[in-house]
Amino acid sequence: MSTCSRKFTIKIALFAALFTTICRAQTAPAPPQDGTFQPPVAPPFNTTNTFQSAVSPHQEQPSVSDSGALYSLQDSSEPSGSVYIPLDSWIYPAVLRLYGLGYMDQLFLGLRPYTRLSLLHALNSARTTITEGKNDEAEGIFDALLRYLEPEIVSGLSDRGALYGVDSVYVRALNITGLPLRDSYHLGSTLANDYGRPYQNGINGIAGFSTLAESGRLSLYVRGEYQHARAANGYSQAFAAQMMSLDREPFCNTSGSPLPCAYGPIPATTPLGPIAQLDNFHLVEANLSYHVFGQEISFGKGDSWLGPGMGGGMAWSNNAEDIYAFRVNRVEPLRIPGLSRFLGPMRYDFYVGSLKGHSYPRDPWVHAEKVSFHPTRDFEFGFERTVIWGGQGHEPINIKSFLHSMFSLNDSSDLRASNNDPGARYASFDMSYRIPGLRNWLTFYTDSTCHNDVSPISAPRRAAYRPGLYLSHVPGLPKFDLRAEAVSTNPSVRPDYVGTFYYWDSIQTDGYTNKGNIMGDWIGREAKGGQAWLTWHFSGDQFFQVAYLRKKIPTSFIPGGTTQNQFRTEALFNLRHHLQIDVWAQFEGWKAPIYQSGLQQDTTAALQVTWHPGLH
Repeated sequence: MSTCSRKFTIKIALFAALFTTICRAQTAPAPPQDGTFQPPVAPPFNTTNTFQSAVSPHQEQPSVSDSGALYSLQDSSEPSGSVYIPLDSWIYPAVLRLYGLGYMDQLFLGLRPYTRLSLLHALNSARTTITEGKNDEAEGIFDALLRYLEPEIVSGLSDRGALYGVDSVYVRALNITGLPLRDSYHLGSTLANDYGRPYQNGINGIAGFSTLAESGRLSLYVRGEYQHARAANGYSQAFAAQMMSLDREPFCNTSGSPLPCAYGPIPATTPLGPIAQLDNFHLVEANLSYHVFGQEISFGKGDSWLGPGMGGGMAWSNNAEDIYAFRVNRVEPLRIPGLSRFLGPMRYDFYVGSLKGHSYPRDPWVHAEKVSFHPTRDFEFGFERTVIWGGQGHEPINIKSFLHSMFSLNDSSDLRASNNDPGARYASFDMSYRIPGLRNWLTFYTDSTCHNDVSPISAPRRAAYRPGLYLSHVPGLPKFDLRAEAVSTNPSVRPDYVGTFYYWDSIQTDGYTNKGNIMGDWIGREAKGGQAWLTWHFSGDQFFQVAYLRKKIPTSFIPGGTTQNQFRTEALFNLRHHLQIDVWAQFEGWKAPIYQSGLQQDTTAALQVTWHPGLH
């Protein structure tokens, strides 16, 4: 790890030690105020704090006046901090299915992750409709989610107090036979949306843990893991130079290249070989947050998924490693008098931090901001903007350059090569809509992005798209659901940008990446494809799934083009709700004549075991 990472790890450890000894003084809940949004009460349970004592939707539910053991969840002014739920948790497919079944009406699909408390509030709001709906699938998901969030539910009318402990301990063994793809910026990746974790042919593995602490407004989440990946040949110098020529940046290395290496060696976007075996400890997430007026104000490494899709987010996903950032995230729905009458409740998210793995400009920074609205229970839309700016050798990172980047909306191409460069600007728009008459069955959504335009709405022919349809249950087969998404970063206005448009920039030539992986959609630059998932749900938190993925890059970008097809099966099941088993197998066939002649095939098999010891 770098010196910066080691220092941050030491700080996190100190914060963790502080939280385990923090005072448990309880604060009386603030009384609700007139005109504020007040969710219903949470499911009650007795002082033994076991889930079996909680009232499920299958049972008769007492009112607040019937029981003094009920805890009233408060609105967004509640002074309680809460950690984010990791994006690779089973929670998100379950919550999105509950929304697709017609519940969780104020859930924001395009702003993930959710905090534990914000999800509990959303469940609490949907409790009555789930109970009255008499839908076994919805009730099963509701029970599973409450079981997961049980430590957040407080018995009596007291405050939550301190919550801490080891959230999970996990081990994953992954074996790849054949030559995998490991280049999301050019040819593609065999594994996507996996935090940029390393993998190569042969046995790969991770062993990690996550721990959390919540007390009053403060919360801390740390997730670290040991990572192992085999050594690999990587790209030859000649092939790496060819790939970098597609990016329009000079090829430089430490082996006598005639080109100078002013800002470091080859960028992380191009896997130049030989690649050494990797064995190290790595922080996946590390977030310290303070809750105020429905917002989590935090610093550290945290997840972000800005889009309604399941397969990818045009603006942001977990395809790349999380960045270190300062963040302000409105985690609870906000109602603004007057405005919310027309646009409904809103949420927003903002963060700013540094990117790694760029050769020139070296160590640029990025900021992203998004605002989403929920005008009706079935309709949501949001606008997002990301800007990569500055970096060593180009523009200094300071308050002035940040503000210039933040508020520059005009076309300033004449400033791009100067110290007044506003940065590489990307804008996104997304929406989701539960179809009238079929709102409990069918949800349509789309995600879109553009480069150097104000919004995809103002330049639809220059935008990239990921539309999708979600069928929450199949007629006659209530345990099945079906999801399909198409995706294209090959704009119709000009389908021959030779890869120099989406996720690329004329100044920030290492593009929309962190440590070599695209931060947005795995589809990458100037490509078309799609995904489909058919899932059979054993219960609210257990399933068997069959998935298909396809991607094609035209010859105008990669000489000879590329084709990538994947078939995947996955099973997730639990043992006594504390031990989770996730097993999956994937077969991939790909063609990239510029890299390897003929059809290449690889098979991936993985087993992950996760233990949840329980929180205190």
